[in-house]
Amino acid sequence: MSISSKEGYVEVPGGKVWYEVLGDGPGLPLITLHGGPGSTHYGFEPLRALANDRPVVFYDQLGCGNSDRPDDLSLWTVERFVEELRLLRQALGFDRTHILGHSWGTMLGADYYLTHPEGITSLVMSSPCISIEKWLEDCNRYRSRLPADVQEVMDRHEAAGTTDSQEYGAAEEVFNKRHVMRLDPMPPAMLKGRATRSAIVYETMWGPNEFFMTGNLRGYDRSGDLHKIAVPTLYSCGRVDEAAPSTVKWYADLTPNAEFVVYENSAHMPYWEETDRYLSVVRDFLARAEGEG
Repeated sequence: MSISSKEGYVEVPGGKVWYEVLGDGPGLPLITLHGGPGSTHYGFEPLRALANDRPVVFYDQLGCGNSDRPDDLSLWTVERFVEELRLLRQALGFDRTHILGHSWGTMLGADYYLTHPEGITSLVMSSPCISIEKWLEDCNRYRSRLPADVQEVMDRHEAAGTTDSQEYGAAEEVFNKRHVMRLDPMPPAMLKGRATRSAIVYETMWGPNEFFMTGNLRGYDRSGDLHKIAVPTLYSCGRVDEAAPSTVKWYADLTPNAEFVVYENSAHMPYWEETDRYLSVVRDFLARAEGEG
């Protein structure tokens, strides 16, 4: 049986964003928030299976993927992305919805919930970054365990301001293959996402890479607001995730009605490395959250 699909665009500050609503099952809609900043919906390919149960919304945030790519650097702020999400949800007419964010998408999801909690049935915080300070501590701890020659290359180029060099990129890839995406070869959907992501958005908001922070998200920390989340919340991460399990559990402990799951055989993208278990955990959580609502 084929699953329904509807695509379109929504006008937001700075341009138009592309979206797809996949499926029309009886469950409440699920809006997905991709990572980055500046990545795309393509990385969420495994989550398309969730559309058997409910409408699932995929969209490319402004600046990447199928959405417009304006060159105004002032657009790349959390507040504008929150407003973008508000306008998308309004256009889709979803009075009640679940939200699933991954990585940077959990920052967006947290800020959206804290400013627009009405009608949010649950939050899925997948490999979350709620505190930049904690994120950098974890990533730099992982970095300290890399081979000495790799660390030397990173240190040298960061000091020289040459993080755009090929040598630095190769060293960064050593980190990524341990703690971000370990599948080899890379799935085609991930390759497509890499080809259409926005380096400008990422560098403006984050910086050269996951552990070297220079962007406008420096200082971001919502850990002190997690007690305000009043809906069921699922925190999860991989065992060797750059979103370290100890930190993710700390977030869960700060959130009143939270659950915590570790995917034992995964890095930062458990929905690729442990697809069946990830989908099962999310399906079960969403169904129970609806039962409580």
